[in-house]
Amino acid sequence: MQTLTFRIDGLKESLLLVATLLLGIAQVFASSHREAPLIANDPLADNTDVYAFRSPDNPNTITIIANYIPAELPYGGPNYYSFGENIRYEIHVDNDASKPGDEIIYRFTFTRTNEDPSTFFSIRLGLENIKNHYTLERSIDGGMNFTAIITDGPVPPANIGPRSIESMVGLNTTYEALISAAIVTASSGEKVYCGPADDPFYVDLGGVFDLGNLPRQNQPSRDGIARFNVHTIAIQVPISTLLKSGAPATPTTILDPDYVIGVWASASRKSTKTLSAQGEAAVEDGMWVQVSRLGMPLTNEAVIPIGQKDFWNSLTPYEEISETTMDEYFFNPELALYMDDDLFGGAVPAFAALRIQRNSLQGFDFGYGKDGLFGLKGSDAVAGTALDDAVFGSLLLPGPGKARSVDLWPIFHTGVPNVIPYQLATGKGGNPLAQGKPFIHNFLPNGGDMLRLNMATPVTDRNDPLFSSLGIVAAAVFGLTDPAYANLNLELIPNMDGFPNGRRLEDDVTRIELQAVGGVALAAIGLWYDDYTAGDSNPVTEDLLSVLSYTTGVESNDKAFKSTFPYVATPWSGTEVNQ
Repeated sequence: MQTLTFRIDGLKESLLLVATLLLGIAQVFASSHREAPLIANDPLADNTDVYAFRSPDNPNTITIIANYIPAELPYGGPNYYSFGENIRYEIHVDNDASKPGDEIIYRFTFTRTNEDPSTFFSIRLGLENIKNHYTLERSIDGGMNFTAIITDGPVPPANIGPRSIESMVGLNTTYEALISAAIVTASSGEKVYCGPADDPFYVDLGGVFDLGNLPRQNQPSRDGIARFNVHTIAIQVPISTLLKSGAPATPTTILDPDYVIGVWASASRKSTKTLSAQGEAAVEDGMWVQVSRLGMPLTNEAVIPIGQKDFWNSLTPYEEISETTMDEYFFNPELALYMDDDLFGGAVPAFAALRIQRNSLQGFDFGYGKDGLFGLKGSDAVAGTALDDAVFGSLLLPGPGKARSVDLWPIFHTGVPNVIPYQLATGKGGNPLAQGKPFIHNFLPNGGDMLRLNMATPVTDRNDPLFSSLGIVAAAVFGLTDPAYANLNLELIPNMDGFPNGRRLEDDVTRIELQAVGGVALAAIGLWYDDYTAGDSNPVTEDLLSVLSYTTGVESNDKAFKSTFPYVATPWSGTEVNQ
């Protein structure tokens, strides 16, 4: 019981931390579904995922999606899931690197109406129990002032089944019609949908919880979130609304630094809750307290240890950037222990294809606790590059023993600049610190964990045969191997608009992040794997191919996404699901 108390209160470091080196694996890869002890007990306020992408059918807009309420059973009656009252659901946008803090905030608050308290059915004779509506407020001055841009916004009910939705004794409509009716345009021009949806995240939860068995070694993998729903807040915003003050109306390049935004979502509750002994609704009062937040997927699951998860959820990204005690989890991520045969790689055979560079170019060790590129600090080799203290300060080479300060830390904390060495190895002539082919710029260094998106990067058509769920990893492969891109020009490479440059619904973030921990970003810029000898003509070695071909066993969502807003798939019906 004492250990359970530690986990719920989040006040002390859990004794479970010392139970096994592999426990961390069993806490990860549900994106942000029940990722921290405290929020696991408050599902209505639990962020599950955040997405931000240039709208494929309306590229002058950005679509931001924030999902809440993990693992909704479609047949979870008689009290079906809905957005919670007394919760502030917020989407935050940072667009100006010159000052910390949000520039734009969208705040959603929901109410519930019981239209017919005389029945135990959720829907009967055209009435809903319980019916959700929302107010959407927007702040464009960093939260100082809010203006209501939607009032009494509609929310579809749960997709209970055909009798409840389609029959004369139910709502006498279709669920697609309910979704269409719930898509509204705010007075300030944003298009908004709030309501149930199929959970767009996909991963083999059963496999990864079985001590990192991802992909499963002795049986087929299975999407553990298939046929579960979430509640989606989707908002489509004109790019002109999201641009920072003074930015050009038309981007100067497809990686225009003025077009970078940071996106994160949160949920807050009031600090005091008083229960009634008469069965009446609880009374909530006091100051608003953030209880959940999310930007980059898998941060609080795969990077932050269990003893810090509740604390991490309480921080804003702007507080996190100065809370340097957690930086060590990015400099030396726990997962790296299981991708190194000198440490605990043998204990997780499913990760055998993922092996970090320990002797890249016969000179650089990125293993757990090693120096990475720190040995170059202050040298002529890094002069004028992003690793030069005169360019970005000591952000990227802060000290010895911080192996992943040049790749994983900036991916999660600042975004990646289009500055040497963060360009593809194409054209570098074997020197990773030379100029290469540009392929990403989503650098916004004034906050911590956010989903960073360059809004100038064009959309990759979902029907393009080169479209890939591997996002920037796929763009890097094309840029390194396709003769069409064998130059130093800045040009569109398919999937430059994919994760971690924003996040599309299709992006396989679990696979991409595991490949990143396995060193694929280092390889992309010319810090090749150990089985490559510096100076050889072909860096496409067996180790590189192993990392690129690694799969988790689940590579797509259980339902096809829609081609128009809100893009998420229709929620599963309670009568079509049999878990």
